[in-house]
Amino acid sequence: MVNAAGKFGPYTGWDTRVLAGRGPTGAELVRSRIALRVRLGSVSPGDRLPDAGVLAEELGISEITVRRALEAMCQDGLLDRRRGRAGGTFVATDWDAVVAVMYDAEEAAALDAFHLLLECGLVAHAAGELGGELPGELPGGPHGGLLDSPLDGLRALVEEMELTDDPAQLLELETRFHLDLAQALGGAGIREFAADLLGRQCLLGPAPAPAQVRARNRCHADLLDELARGAMDPAVRAVKAHQHAEPR
Repeated sequence: MVNAAGKFGPYTGWDTRVLAGRGPTGAELVRSRIALRVRLGSVSPGDRLPDAGVLAEELGISEITVRRALEAMCQDGLLDRRRGRAGGTFVATDWDAVVAVMYDAEEAAALDAFHLLLECGLVAHAAGELGGELPGELPGGPHGGLLDSPLDGLRALVEEMELTDDPAQLLELETRFHLDLAQALGGAGIREFAADLLGRQCLLGPAPAPAQVRARNRCHADLLDELARGAMDPAVRAVKAHQHAEPR
């Protein structure tokens, strides 16, 4: 299992109230992180989840909160509770169908807009516009570029997306790209914030079609090119283009 939140709790050193009005409740955190695990392929429909005590330790919240959140997800049809020696809490086999029914266009649009704001801000922060560096200079490189290793990892994800025809893998790789981008530009605390945001987005509607994900991937490539040369205005434009990318 992927420890999406971290043993000692989410958002260490980062006050999410500054960005989103408040941090997530414990129940919201459980829902978003389970949804993120499904998207990342850490668990699949029909798989058994860890016990509530294990999830509580991973997420840094109380076991009773986790149990209540899991029960609510069972009532929603996202999870199944089975009794007996081989029992436990399982991801519903019809997870995708249940998520599709839960579609909330207004909340989905609000989260999309906030995600856009976050990534534009991260690009600006990496340039030093919010953090004291000179505009156009990214930390780590002699000519204003990021260190090679974070960009190389992100480029590998872009290339892998170009090569796969598996819709589920496309979604997984795109999600990993945005998590790793948050890590590269904002650090571990921002990655945790992005993990919660992405998990919430996974629960608000049907997944994008593979052709749209591929169109977004062209924006990923453009963003990395602009980050590599420290061109902040084009980099921000690439982030904005991602949200409205359409198949060619």
